[in-house]
Amino acid sequence: MRTTTHDGRATIVAGEGLIDLERASGGLFGPNPTELFERWAEIRAWVASADLAAFIEPGEASGAPSPQPRQVFAIGLNYADHAAESGVPVPSYPPTFTKFPTSVCGPGDDLVLPSEFVDWEAELVAVIGVRAYRVRPGDGWSHVAGLTLGQDYSERDVQLRGAVPQFSLGKSYPGFAATGPVLVSPDELPWRDDLAIECAVNGEVVQSSRTSQLVFSVAELVSILSHVCTLLPGDLIFTGTPGGVGFSRDPARYLRPGDEVVTRIEGIGEMVQRCVPSEDVAG
Repeated sequence: MRTTTHDGRATIVAGEGLIDLERASGGLFGPNPTELFERWAEIRAWVASADLAAFIEPGEASGAPSPQPRQVFAIGLNYADHAAESGVPVPSYPPTFTKFPTSVCGPGDDLVLPSEFVDWEAELVAVIGVRAYRVRPGDGWSHVAGLTLGQDYSERDVQLRGAVPQFSLGKSYPGFAATGPVLVSPDELPWRDDLAIECAVNGEVVQSSRTSQLVFSVAELVSILSHVCTLLPGDLIFTGTPGGVGFSRDPARYLRPGDEVVTRIEGIGEMVQRCVPSEDVAG
């Protein structure tokens, strides 16, 4: 099953068209995307058995698949090449921070640059579909509703300011958790642990890897995080970025107004964002 939000409403993606969940179900399910995840198993069963052809309307997936998550987790240094370019060893336990929910936006929204130090980080994002607490690694996937694209944009000056890094603040400006355009359930991805991931800036590929290179897999992350926190339906897990970020280049490279950022993941799709200046940035 593939889902998205359209005009703020829970939507099923059907080929090149969209199905409004509330209208197609005759009110059995509501329009709120949060309810989509709260009733994930029930909705999946209904979609599998319903004849929805008459409810398909033209349109494109355009919204964040889970636009109102209660928790947004993000994993650092989860690709060996990114750890190397950051000058640190591959971690034995996943470095974890949060991105505040107000940073979540859709896949086509403009990225407002709050400063001259904004970096790109293409990521695979897992969305929780079943409440998880103290889950075994072998059961991790059973708690995942699906996978989508993500950009863990980072304001490096704020992130690294002071004696103690401010990861959560530096990564939580509005629009710094771009996700979409669709959420794809794991059963639709035969190679769910080995997907090509890529980021291009102005047509130049700056990141290219495969999710099989994750140090900690999606299932392992669900297990590890759930042994500390209760993971709730609709929660996001940004699983980490591969090597190629701007901060680690010599000289460092950051996004500028007018830049176009394209993020792609095999089997899921792509999102295209344009960088625009903030009124708060001088010049």
